[in-house]
Amino acid sequence: MTYLTPRLALVGDRSPAVRSHARVPGLLDALATRDQLALDAYWIPTGDAGAAGALDGFDAVWLLPGSPYRSEAGALAAVRTARERGIPFLGTCAGFQHAVVEYARNVCGIDGAAHGESHPDEDDLVIVPLSCSLVGHEGAVRIAPGTLAERVLGETRTLERYHCQYGLNPAYLERLRAPGLRFSGTDEAGEPRILELPEHPFFLASLFQPELAGDGTRAHPFVRALAAAAAEHASAAARA
Repeated sequence: MTYLTPRLALVGDRSPAVRSHARVPGLLDALATRDQLALDAYWIPTGDAGAAGALDGFDAVWLLPGSPYRSEAGALAAVRTARERGIPFLGTCAGFQHAVVEYARNVCGIDGAAHGESHPDEDDLVIVPLSCSLVGHEGAVRIAPGTLAERVLGETRTLERYHCQYGLNPAYLERLRAPGLRFSGTDEAGEPRILELPEHPFFLASLFQPELAGDGTRAHPFVRALAAAAAEHASAAARA
């Protein structure tokens, strides 16, 4: 059987001014050389991500930071496509935030669910300004036992880097949990920092930015796990 390199969609509005974007090429190199997890990666601007068939043939989707996106609709479409088709998904920072918005709208039935950065005057703001900005912040995250996050990290506490000012509105926490969304990582105050979908093959998002971990010469466990999930997805597709 011919080996097919898994295809990764990097959804975001690529910019040299976004530090996490600048880290991606090095992380992809590290995955290939250190972890033997080579990926065929393509950047897809949010303006293109919502087009019909934009994510066809991809084995994983990574919704990267860079909020506000040029196309919120495109970012949300990427989340929905990955969620509904069972495509491995990783959302980081704004990717976490928009995963919440997409789930609130399309699973929880909160039609007006909105992001406070883009739509501050809407009624159903599921993403709101944090009580304390996390731009340039590093903090501990507690991981719930028995979750995907714990399996990936191999521990129940980790120290992570942030660059964000928006997070989950706690008023919507239980409505989001009810259909199955799990918040598997919190900060020391109990505020959500990681989410996952247990029934999905691989659906993980973090408010912190794992791409900023270390010196960029080794991929964070979340990124390595996405690459491994992409390889499994490609393998399953080849067997089908």
